[in-house]
Amino acid sequence: MPVWGIALGGGAARGWVHIGVLQAITEAGFAPQVVCGTSIGALVGAAYAAGNLETLADWVVTLTKIDVIRFFELDLSWRGVVDTDRLRRFLVEHVASEDLRIEDLPMSFAAVATDMDTGQEVWLKKGKVLDAVWASIALPGLLPAIRHRGRWLLDGGLVNPVPVSVCRALGAEVVLAVNLNTDLIGRQARRKERLSRPGGWRSWMTQYAPSVFSSRTQESPPSLFEAVAAGMHIILDRITRSRMAGDPPDLLLAPRLSHLGLMEFHRAEEAMAEGRRIAQGMMEELRRLLDESDKDD
Repeated sequence: MPVWGIALGGGAARGWVHIGVLQAITEAGFAPQVVCGTSIGALVGAAYAAGNLETLADWVVTLTKIDVIRFFELDLSWRGVVDTDRLRRFLVEHVASEDLRIEDLPMSFAAVATDMDTGQEVWLKKGKVLDAVWASIALPGLLPAIRHRGRWLLDGGLVNPVPVSVCRALGAEVVLAVNLNTDLIGRQARRKERLSRPGGWRSWMTQYAPSVFSSRTQESPPSLFEAVAAGMHIILDRITRSRMAGDPPDLLLAPRLSHLGLMEFHRAEEAMAEGRRIAQGMMEELRRLLDESDKDD
């Protein structure tokens, strides 16, 4: 069988789709030799490569709205709004151990980040797994930039939302890509959900940024966070289209995720079910591509 890889795209809470995709692929007997991820794709991909996918899956399905809100804490330095200590504990417990290195993984793995000063795309293929994941998920405004080998790194979705090119560079002859942002532009708005929570910073988050956790009605004006989220969707969509036009995957999975808000991490079961659905629907096509590539060799 030819070397094949999976490119897991960025998209915040919609990234739990990747868990369902990887579960379905594994159960069908297809194990990618190359796993590359951007942002949440790097996080899920790292958990898979480290053998912790089911540990991660078991945890994310227990998340509630309150659990998600607890990850947010105002940083008085204004570098971000995510509780970094809590996030670090989560990564160690459910993604990869503190000292695990990419070189020691049983498959080729890379995470994509962005050099804040130059805008250069950075492929993290060596070093600690958690350092690579942390750099790849450092979304501006939520998580602080990460210092790595003399550079300040930000979320890889700013330059390569679906890292097909990275998979090919790591030796994948066939690439399956999962794009989480295909149906976000022009999506139909839903009724927004209000969250009732205790006072303080987290209360401000739920009162003034409901769009982070849900969508809004067409009549209501966009909040600050909703405008930021919409801008991110547009940027991701345009960058993804451009990158994949120049280097298209052999097989593209495009889950229907417009009903999921940017930070609705508590809706993991829905996202994972959608991942399984689209993966199972393309299994025969993947088998055909791998067989054809094997014959060509």
